[in-house]
Formats: sequence, structure tokens, C-alpha cells
Amino acid sequence: MKRNLLVLLVLLSLGLTGTVIALPELFQAGLPVDGAMRTQTIDTLVARLDQHYVFPDKARHIATFLRERQRDGQYDTLTDGEQFAAQLTADMASVAHDLHMKVKFSPTRLRPGREPDGMTNAMSNAARNHTYGVEKVDHLSPAIGYLRISAFLPRSAVAGRYASALDALSDTDALIIDVRDNSGGAPESVALLISYFVDRPTRLNDIWSRDTDRTTQAWTEGALDGKRYGGRKPVVILAGPGTASAGEDFTYTMQALKRATVIGERTWGGAHPIGMYRLGDHFYAAIPHSRSISPITHTNWEGTGVTPDVAAPSADALAVAQDMLQRRLDAAPSP
Repeated sequence: MKRNLLVLLVLLSLGLTGTVIALPELFQAGLPVDGAMRTQTIDTLVARLDQHYVFPDKARHIATFLRERQRDGQYDTLTDGEQFAAQLTADMASVAHDLHMKVKFSPTRLRPGREPDGMTNAMSNAARNHTYGVEKVDHLSPAIGYLRISAFLPRSAVAGRYASALDALSDTDALIIDVRDNSGGAPESVALLISYFVDRPTRLNDIWSRDTDRTTQAWTEGALDGKRYGGRKPVVILAGPGTASAGEDFTYTMQALKRATVIGERTWGGAHPIGMYRLGDHFYAAIPHSRSISPITHTNWEGTGVTPDVAAPSADALAVAQDMLQRRLDAAPSP
């Protein structure tokens, strides 16, 4: 009786929310992956790579490698979805060494005809917690401000928060921006934040798209909702292995512009914007479809990460930055 009531409640909930989930999966401990599912996943993955991957030659090499392993029966014993996805990810990485490219398993059925959401768990958590990636705005001293950004959520979600943060920090003489645990996000939000630290229109990273074969230039914004911090006050960025994707974009670009000193450890090393592609009812892939190109360095941080200007253990980076800025401010001539 209780089980029937639970089923009824689930059905009512699904009807109200419009969520598309296969009901039997709500009660299974695990979803077995059979040969047909493995074949469909590999076939669709190879096609998606051929259509979208930013390096077409590497896409063909990956496809050849996956097909060889498939013919040799290397995937035949993988009946667990998480393990199968992890093996495909490892096999792709062994050819392309691309940190952004992954296959993921979903125990619940993905919506037919709809690509999965590209937002990471960390960004989803930031949205649910109403921080929207702006985790802390503080004064470490009357002269030194502190801003911690954990993710670059879409511009519409963060524009007001960036404005409030920079308004609150406008009275400082130097600023520390902490992206040591930044999971990435939207390039347009990176451009918006950098806009607060320049005095004139500034060209940032260009993005070449494999899908369109076009290059789009990213520029800073002119009119801002908050107070512009300007291009003269010292800025330090704290970075490390937990700085990824758009977090690296921010760090790399500010460093290339010579607008910030980077303190900490080498960053993650993923520079290619991704799309999320459905491979079947339970598998999807993150595939880089574009490439960032700095107009200053004519390259990016893919595979290498951002090298700090001042090396320091991530745990010590804040203390190192605060000491460096305080000594710099103390040495500055009085106005």
C-alpha cells in the first residue's frame, strides 16, 4: 500500500513539474549498460566529435582509437554507466590530452531532442545559494580590498552583483581577487568583470568557432552599472590548480594586459569553450567547439595553465599578496 502511494505521489510530482524521467529508474540501484547502448554511445560520440571538435584532425584520431578498442572488445565487459563513461573519457584524453572533453553518464533519462545543461555543479550551487559566484567582498585593511569569485555565471545573473561588489571596494587603494577555486563559466561575464579594471575600450580574447568558422572579438564594456576601479590601482589575482576554464580566462587576460600580478600556483589548463551534446538516453559529452586566442600572446593556456608571476603555495597566496601590496602602498609617495 505504501509503495503504491509513493508511486502515485511521484507520478503527480512529475505531472506538475513536467520532468521527463523513466519511472522504473527511480527504484533501481543501477542502470545496466548493454551492448546496444554502448554501440549507440560510441557511434554518436564519434559523429559529434567529427561535427564539432575544435581540432578536426584530432577528432579523426580519437575516432580511430575508439573504433579499434571497440573492435578488440575492450568495452564489452563494462556494464556500469559511470565506468563506461570514465573509460571513454580516459581513451579520448590519451589521444587529445584535452581536459575539457568528457563523457558523462546520467542514471535518469535525458530529455529527447534536448542537449544537456552545460552549467557545472559548482555553478549550480552558487546560483542556488544566491551568491552567483560572488562569494566574498571584504576589506582586509582600510587600503586593501578582497573579492572572491567562485564561478562566472551568465552576465544577466552577475551584472548587478559585480556592480555592488565594485561599489563597495571603490574606496580601496589596492585589490586582491581570489579565483583559486573558480570552476569557470561564461566568457561574457569575464569580459564584464575585466571592464571594471581598464580606462578605455580594450580588446580581450578572440574566440574562433569550429561550427561557424568565424572569429569573434571580445571587448570590454563601456557603460557599467558600478563604479569603475580603473586601470591604475594595483590588482593581484590569486590562482592555482582549482582555477579552471573561465577562471583561467580572467587570470590569463588580466596578466597579458599587465593589469594584474598573479600569485599562487599553475592553473588547471583548459582554454576551449565547450558544448554539451546528448549521445543517447543516458550518456552525454562535453566537447570543445571553439578556441580562445589572445590578441597579445596569439595563443592561450590550453594544456599549460596560467603560470603565476609570483609562485607560492595556494594556501599561502593570500598572505603573500597582502604583504606585497602593503609594502607597495607603504613605499608609494604621498599624494
